[in-house]
Amino acid sequence: MPGSLVVLPTYNERENIEAIVSAVLSQGDDFDVLVVDDNSPDGTGQIADQLAATRPDRVHVMHRAGKLGLGTAYIEGFSWALADDYDYVFEMDCDFSHDPADLPRLRAAVQNGADVAVGSRWVPGGGTRNWSFLRTFISRGGSIYARVILGVPINDLTSGFKCFSRRVLEHLDLRSVRSNGYAFQVEMNYRCFQRGFV
Repeated sequence: MPGSLVVLPTYNERENIEAIVSAVLSQGDDFDVLVVDDNSPDGTGQIADQLAATRPDRVHVMHRAGKLGLGTAYIEGFSWALADDYDYVFEMDCDFSHDPADLPRLRAAVQNGADVAVGSRWVPGGGTRNWSFLRTFISRGGSIYARVILGVPINDLTSGFKCFSRRVLEHLDLRSVRSNGYAFQVEMNYRCFQRGFV
């Protein structure tokens, strides 16, 4: 089976990194992890290095000089995945706001014909854990606003839980992506939509 890489941007995720990497690896032998650490002062990068030393075939670490942002972390991770010939590339948060058990479902959607699979919080079966009313309102409202303005038919434009086929990432000009944070998620979805990826 072609390889799958989960890109995990990290900044001060010491409390989560070991558990999330373990949870991803438990989804199957064909799921690998790339931790993209922004020089976390809490030692996240060093813990990731220790994990990689025990599983060098499946856990990889990219160290960056400082807090350079979510968008650039994903872009560097995507580029790394393409260079290493992965066929399925995932975005996922390190804080367990996304359930690693859903990774095979996202990949199956792409294997069955989707170009990109989005783990939406705003569809039946979706949701958020431990979010305040205000955070939920802002996230959902922002997603609806962006969807209406851009005309992109995706329920959750700001979701950070996705599976891309290799073909999609090869056809996007990743070097020209400039957004960070939630704006990065919106820009990537918009670029996919513009190029006819569904």
